Amino acid sequence: MSPFTVARRLHGGGLFARCPVRCVPLTPAHRRRRSLWCREHRNWRDNEWGRVLFTDESRFSLSSDSHRILIWRERGSRNHPSNINERDRYGGRGALVCGGIMLGSRTDLHIFDAGSVNGTRYCNEILLPYVRLFRGAMGLQFLFMDDNAPCHRTVAAEQLLESEDIERMD
Repeated sequence: MSPFTVARRLHGGGLFARCPVRCVPLTPAHRRRRSLWCREHRNWRDNEWGRVLFTDESRFSLSSDSHRILIWRERGSRNHPSNINERDRYGGRGALVCGGIMLGSRTDLHIFDAGSVNGTRYCNEILLPYVRLFRGAMGLQFLFMDDNAPCHRTVAAEQLLESEDIERMD
């Protein structure tokens, strides 16, 4: 039996070859906290969300992904747990990029030079040039949202946010 015959039969049964979704593994505690956060903010309106600056970093691989794996799944089942490949480490060369968004605005993308990002680099390259600028434009109603990356939770980052009177959203 040829691979094309197998693929045709699987397609006839509603299965299609797709790459699995990659995500960071979440513990039950993570899921509970995320659910609680969603319930607390479900009634927020645009005027409340419009004062929040969301920031995040992403690493982009500069090398080819030779670990391409395909799975056979049904349409509409992309995020089913059996179709997710949990992965929280990225190997190879890459570029770390940071950016921020809020309703009606965004920061420039910041590309980190080589090396790891510690609390000092985070303060000097993200908080001071980008977040402080948005805080100044928004005034006291400004809220800052980042994730729990270790460099975000350093004493230096906490002190800088406090000294600049920047409120961090849980």
